[in-house]
Amino acid sequence: MKSLANDIETILPNLRRYARATTGDQAHGDDLAEAALRRLIASWGTSPQTSLSKVALFQAFHDGQDRRARPTDGALSPDESRAHLHLSKLTSDSRQALLLRAFERFDDDEIATIMGIDAARVAELITTARHEISQAISGRILIIEDEARVATRIEDILIEMGHKIIGQAARHDDAVSLVAQSIPDLILSDIQLADGDDGVETVSDILQKHPGVPVIFVTGFPERLLTGQGPEPVFLITKPFSKDQVRSAVSQAMFFAERTA
Repeated sequence: MKSLANDIETILPNLRRYARATTGDQAHGDDLAEAALRRLIASWGTSPQTSLSKVALFQAFHDGQDRRARPTDGALSPDESRAHLHLSKLTSDSRQALLLRAFERFDDDEIATIMGIDAARVAELITTARHEISQAISGRILIIEDEARVATRIEDILIEMGHKIIGQAARHDDAVSLVAQSIPDLILSDIQLADGDDGVETVSDILQKHPGVPVIFVTGFPERLLTGQGPEPVFLITKPFSKDQVRSAVSQAMFFAERTA
């Protein structure tokens, strides 16, 4: 079963990323991903598989969504209640279709299998998602990135979406200084910054003073932040990234954000 263990190690982090993005919560998303894996393996019965299909695992996740228990309002934390309120106002199928395309790079036929719809409907949903993103409420965004070329590309995408950039920071102190001048609605941060500064620590320092600001981490090594062990980011963009990945991640994060005005 060595092949199966290797497949799980490769594919499960991708499902964790997707589940976190669709639920807006690390712990809940990881629980749903693990439950999907258990359901899929249990469905094999007495005929254990020696390999794991990425499409089959994501399909198991979607098949279990309608059947999973929904927590009552009294069992939800304020953050979870806000997330569920935002989700209730969104066209969830369109968001999921775009995430499957932009982040997991499934084609229309694969997405159709995963979601249990036809390929023509997939194309419609992705078009709808892009329209919804274009209509999303704009916000103030801080970019923490030490590569000027990458930071500028991200900024161009965000401005095109209608967001305001409060600044670019390549180092810890620069980022903290920018936040002191203007509190962002969203932070996009690389993991490794200039002069050895750490993006995760920088964001952590900012959130100590301004909790609740959503964060999207950008990294070339996503597997390090998708282990399911300890606190990890909810929203994650992998380098090299596409415009759709940035647009989709920002849209998701902004929907889950607690907006004050």
